[in-house]
Amino acid sequence: MTKIKARDVKDNISIVDLLAGLGYVPVKRIRKEQIYLSMLRDSDTTPSFSVDDKQGTWYDHGEGKGGNIIDFGLLYWKGSTFQEVLEKIVSITNSDYRLQIQSRQARLKTKIPDEPNYHIMKVQRLGLNNIITDYLQSRGVWQPAQGLLKEIYYYVEDEQKSRKNFFAAGWQNESGSWEIRSTLDFKGCLGHKGISFLPANDKTLSVFEGFFDYLSWRTDNPFADDSVLVLNSLSLLQAGIIKAAGFAKISTYFDNDKSGRKATIDFKASLPQAVDRAAVYKGYNDYNDKIVAELNCESLQR
Repeated sequence: MTKIKARDVKDNISIVDLLAGLGYVPVKRIRKEQIYLSMLRDSDTTPSFSVDDKQGTWYDHGEGKGGNIIDFGLLYWKGSTFQEVLEKIVSITNSDYRLQIQSRQARLKTKIPDEPNYHIMKVQRLGLNNIITDYLQSRGVWQPAQGLLKEIYYYVEDEQKSRKNFFAAGWQNESGSWEIRSTLDFKGCLGHKGISFLPANDKTLSVFEGFFDYLSWRTDNPFADDSVLVLNSLSLLQAGIIKAAGFAKISTYFDNDKSGRKATIDFKASLPQAVDRAAVYKGYNDYNDKIVAELNCESLQR
């Protein structure tokens, strides 16, 4: 038998399918999450085990633990070795797993390119490109960006192999990829999306949608010692909740729009200790809009 690879299990097997194979069905569904009575705790009488199958993550609110399908298996089958857990997961979801793997192998054989259509040419410290400098100054985040952001130079290649060169301010996420912003407020990611975590105080955490919001908060709070979590995308909300679970005091700074308000509600529903701080920039869509407005007001008064 071919040795089962952890990556194949994690990338191709549905947590919901595994739970169904074990005999567990969700009690309810809240937006993108399916909620179960926890199968990790015999004492659970209130549904508190949530699964975001699209993201491939789960979180047990009563246990204070979460992760991917393999993390679940290691807790569910305590005492089993890592390889035994992989084998059990595959055994329970065997047909779906094999079809998924065969499908992925077929895609590789058809030579669908794995390489992205961009290439990073160089990464430099801030201050060498006047356009990037002016842009960060116009957004009011030049000072707090020092030591955190870089100048990213890259090109994008189309199907005809024609290249266009670009540059942007970049912030690195936990996947090692670059979240980028440039003039005209272009937003993108060179590589895989991921959250960014800056550890400091082990009890207090501040959470932001994007890195410009974090830098704006840092402008107002230059001496704060909070640990910081930047989602870089609301699609990573569940990953952020898992990361934030161990903190006693949590402040959220999400946008004052429909998706930001929804994220705030979902975050607090999962972690009741979280406090919504969006009132700090009431009247603006996000923290950076407030900083820019204040900056423009100061310029008019001079």
